[in-house]
Amino acid sequence: MNEAVPVTRVTDHGTAKLMPDVDRERAWLLTVDGAPQSYVDLDEPAHLEFEYTRRLGHVLDTVAEPTRPLDAVHLGGGAFTLPRYLAATRPGSRQDVVEADRGLLDLVAEYLPLPEGAGVTAHGTDARAWLETAPENSADVLVADVFGGSRVPAHLTSVGYARAAARVLRPDGVYVANLADTAPFGFLRSQLATFASLFAELAIIAEPGVLRGRRFGNVVLVAAHRPLDTAALARRTAADAFPARVEHGPALRDLTGDARPVRDEDAVPSPVPPAGAFGIG
Repeated sequence: MNEAVPVTRVTDHGTAKLMPDVDRERAWLLTVDGAPQSYVDLDEPAHLEFEYTRRLGHVLDTVAEPTRPLDAVHLGGGAFTLPRYLAATRPGSRQDVVEADRGLLDLVAEYLPLPEGAGVTAHGTDARAWLETAPENSADVLVADVFGGSRVPAHLTSVGYARAAARVLRPDGVYVANLADTAPFGFLRSQLATFASLFAELAIIAEPGVLRGRRFGNVVLVAAHRPLDTAALARRTAADAFPARVEHGPALRDLTGDARPVRDEDAVPSPVPPAGAFGIG
């Protein structure tokens, strides 16, 4: 028998651990320094285990007509959950994955290799540095899920970063990011102000308890220059096991309030999560 066993390795940015799921034969959980980063099922790449990942997947499902291949950029690699998802749901997509932790890239390539012809190219470098030299107007969608430990790095929160992302996106492209915050939402509000300074349309997706300030949690930010299909997003997120709400328009402007766009010199990381916020049992 070739029973899957956990794998632990010290990588460039922490201690990564791959743990097999006892309930799914070829499924794995990736943690870095104890914080869950990715879940992948090698036999079912369209299976998205984490709730916030499903919400990112809903955005990918609604940015274009079903099955149409996309040119996608993923900032933050993890175990390549969403690149695998997009390759399965939109065959022929061309994807770039930017991950600063080269050791993590090596670990994933060794134990969780991508299928032949997946159309995914990995880049072991800093997300913003890569964006600033990437071809202009080259991506249909840009997914940002970058955490240093459990915090979004400061240099990925400013207008300078948002401008680099907007430059890489095509005019009808969509930016989507995984953020985390809680009331009074100082970080989230600053991100809304920052991206509103460059994109005409914004929306967020989060569980009602997070939006009401009852607990710390993930918030998915979506930005574009064209109208977003918020009705489709609302239907999909409401049908999840843990339903989420989609906010946009006046409600989002009210949430943003008097927050100002973040300059590079003022940028700070996202808040420190409370103990156990992203842990596993």
